[in-house]
Amino acid sequence: MKRRGQVDVVVVGGGVVGAACALVLAREGLQVTLVEGREPPRWSQDQPDLRVYAFAPDNAALLDEAGAWRAVRDARAQPYRCMRVWDAAGGGELQFDADALGRSQLGWIVENALLVDRLWAALPAAGVRVCCPARVDAMEQDEAGVTLRLDDGARVDARLAVAADGADSTLRRLAGLDVTSHDYAQRGVVAFVRTQRPHEDTAWQRFLPTGPLAFLPFTEGHSSIVWTLPDAEAARVLALDDEAFGHELALAMGGQLGEVVVASARAAFPLRRQLAKDYVAGRVIVAGDAAHVVHPLAGQGVNLGLRDVAALREGIRDALARHADWSAPHRLERWARQRRSENATAAHAFDGINKVFSNDEMHLTLVRGPLLGLAGKVPPLVDFLWRHAAGQRTR
Repeated sequence: MKRRGQVDVVVVGGGVVGAACALVLAREGLQVTLVEGREPPRWSQDQPDLRVYAFAPDNAALLDEAGAWRAVRDARAQPYRCMRVWDAAGGGELQFDADALGRSQLGWIVENALLVDRLWAALPAAGVRVCCPARVDAMEQDEAGVTLRLDDGARVDARLAVAADGADSTLRRLAGLDVTSHDYAQRGVVAFVRTQRPHEDTAWQRFLPTGPLAFLPFTEGHSSIVWTLPDAEAARVLALDDEAFGHELALAMGGQLGEVVVASARAAFPLRRQLAKDYVAGRVIVAGDAAHVVHPLAGQGVNLGLRDVAALREGIRDALARHADWSAPHRLERWARQRRSENATAAHAFDGINKVFSNDEMHLTLVRGPLLGLAGKVPPLVDFLWRHAAGQRTR
């Protein structure tokens, strides 16, 4: 039973995962409040956001059902129809092709700022109350719900609180949920570039001893690059002028796309693995980066976060259909076990891939390229790997 003035859900954090969570749960008929510390910047077509995602089909379907995907797609969502992965040391290639997998596309390359902008635009019509700018100062909870005290003096009382406020989550800390962390001593260098040869609607990824380099199709003639490098090497390439940086990029890609011209500013972000030890503490749950931060080599970070949301929605739908308490502790625990297991498995898998491919040890160099090639020649394995990345259950 709800207390007087109590909402169903308060979501803390208005990034992609938090805003999507608020929107999706409101569409299920729940009363939702979103708390965010600052108004997100408006998306600009003329100033692309350096932070992009390889957006998976299951998450596009999630946003489509919530009424937000069409606005994203109509603004700028670049489909990619092929993915090619190979090792600089030689050997075969792992390739995913939309035609071979019976799909129109494998996914879309989408800017973070665009996703946030269109999700926020959809919140009012869904009935989401937004508290912004506002930050959580304190939290109290009991068996009936959670009360958050905000820095503007307001209080929000809810049956469930969702911490989606990022890797350094305040709400996660207040709930007493601990994390384990591992610093990769690497940085992801990002920029937009123009290439001599067309990107062919293909996501390209080459493994180098220093880390993977990805060229993601963005617009006609332009690609988004994510170059994983050791900290010192990242600092070195960031200090290069545009011409020298483009030259090194072309060499690192093995000349696959010809000459490379830098078309934007450059930035770098530190890479780490961080996993919450548990996803639920009473009436507080964690989702997205507040629960799991993974290596970007497979482009699955935001996809995993939105799958947290999708699983939460499915659990709530099931409870409502049964006229049961959707916020019952055993239901939250079940969701937490499922998501923690899947996210931890993914994080450690990415960790293992990074260790195997981001080094020049002779015995690994001799086998990893041929293993990629072998995997690429086994259609059922390619299909299995793709279905997993696309969020399709393989039973």
